[in-house]
Amino acid sequence: MSAEEDRSGLHAYQIVLRHIEAGILSGEHHAGDQLPTERDLATQLSVSRSAVREAMRVLQTQGLITSSTGPGRGTRIAPARGDALARLFQLHLSLSTAADADLTETRIALERSSAALAARRATPEALLRLQAVIDESELVEAVDQFNSLDTELHVMIARVGGAELTADLTVGLREAVRERIRTLSKALPDWPGHRAQLLAEHRQIIDAITQRDAPAAANLVEQHIRRAYRTLGIAP
Repeated sequence: MSAEEDRSGLHAYQIVLRHIEAGILSGEHHAGDQLPTERDLATQLSVSRSAVREAMRVLQTQGLITSSTGPGRGTRIAPARGDALARLFQLHLSLSTAADADLTETRIALERSSAALAARRATPEALLRLQAVIDESELVEAVDQFNSLDTELHVMIARVGGAELTADLTVGLREAVRERIRTLSKALPDWPGHRAQLLAEHRQIIDAITQRDAPAAANLVEQHIRRAYRTLGIAP
C-alpha cells in the first residue's frame, strides 16, 4: 500500500473527497464558493496532485463542483443541487430491480407534500407565476417544449411551498427520467390527447392550490402522476 493510502483505510483521492464534503456539510463551503487550487489542496492534505485531480473528477461527475477557464476561472461548489441528485437517481434507477415502483411512490410522496404546502403558503405573486406556466403550456404542442414546461410547473409548485429540499429532490427525480418520458411521449399513438389531459390535470391542481385546498391539491397531484405514468407505461 502506498504512502498516500490508508488514513483510516482511505485512498488518497478519498481523503480529498472527505475533506471537501466535510467543508460543505460544516458550512465552510457554500454554493458558488471557489475551492483552493489543486496545488494548495495537495499541500494541505499531503497527497499528490493526481489524487486531487481524481477527487475533482468524482465531484464533477456527481454535479457537486464546476470548473471553468478564463476570468474568474477555477473550481467552484455547484449551486444546482438538483443536477447532482438527478445523477444519483439515474444510477439508482439503472440498478434497482423495483425502479419504476420506487420512482412512482417516491415522487407521489414528495409531490403530495409540496402541493399541500403550496396551497397553504403560496403568495399571490407565486400563484400568478404558476398560472403563467399553465398559460404558456397551452400554447406549446411539441413534446420537448411541453415536457420542459411540465417539469418547470412541478418544480415551481415545490418551491412556492417553501420546501427547498423537496424541490431539489423533485428536480432530481424529474431530470432522472426526463429522457425516458420524452421518448415514451413521442411514441404515444395519441400525444395530443395525452397533452390535453395533462393540461386539464395541471389546471385542476393549480385551482386547488389557488383555493387554498391542501387536501384536494395533494390528491389531485397523486391522481395526475398515477394516470400519466399508466399512460406512458412507466407504472401499472
